[in-house]
Amino acid sequence: MTTDISLPSLDGNATIKSDTTGPVLHHITFRAEPGTLTALVGPSGAGKTTITSLVTRLYDPTTGTIRIGNTDLRDIATTTLRDHIGVVTQDPHLFHDTIEANLRYARPNATPTDLENALRAAQIWDLITRLPDGLHTIVGDRGHRLSGGEKQRLAIARLLLKEPGLVILDEATAHLDSESEIAVHHALDAALAGRTALVIAHRLSTVRDADQILVVDDGHIVQRGTHAELSVSGGLYASLYAKQFRD
Repeated sequence: MTTDISLPSLDGNATIKSDTTGPVLHHITFRAEPGTLTALVGPSGAGKTTITSLVTRLYDPTTGTIRIGNTDLRDIATTTLRDHIGVVTQDPHLFHDTIEANLRYARPNATPTDLENALRAAQIWDLITRLPDGLHTIVGDRGHRLSGGEKQRLAIARLLLKEPGLVILDEATAHLDSESEIAVHHALDAALAGRTALVIAHRLSTVRDADQILVVDDGHIVQRGTHAELSVSGGLYASLYAKQFRD
């Protein structure tokens, strides 16, 4: 086990196949340096979520390897690997329990100060202090008593408590209204600071500052570069960005 997993670099060359449909990903190759943000963009069904699922070992590649630091993921115990990865999806899972209990799944021994600091960084502390039961508020099954933006910020607070070296965001702001999206983006700034991040984004405006953007289509990386480079090079990225700007 390498010590640099706490702030990992991520790289690999992987192909994954389905028993029924043939190859799903084709020779996906990239490297994410420690502390950088890599964005995955492209049309629905292109393979973006499958790539992140390889990183969390929901799947193993059919051919090739994925490494954190210099270690093949298959040589790392799954529990150890996932202890160092934090994931926030567009519909984060919350248990039918209190806010505090949902947070403590990330760090059972967190102090009250730890909880407050994480909630402040996630831009949701003021809201919780206004609730009659505060941290003891029951969020309901899958957090149905909270708005979409509130659930996202609570999930980000949980991630901050976990302190992972690698963060995966899967369309984390896709279905939020403008006000909620702004609050969540402020929370994400805290969550991503100093961490290696792999971000799936539908709204291309949210990844303009990414260190590298990988454009995925039909299981291939068809373009890679920064926003400035891809915007002027034509191709799928420029087409998608122009369409979103018009819309």
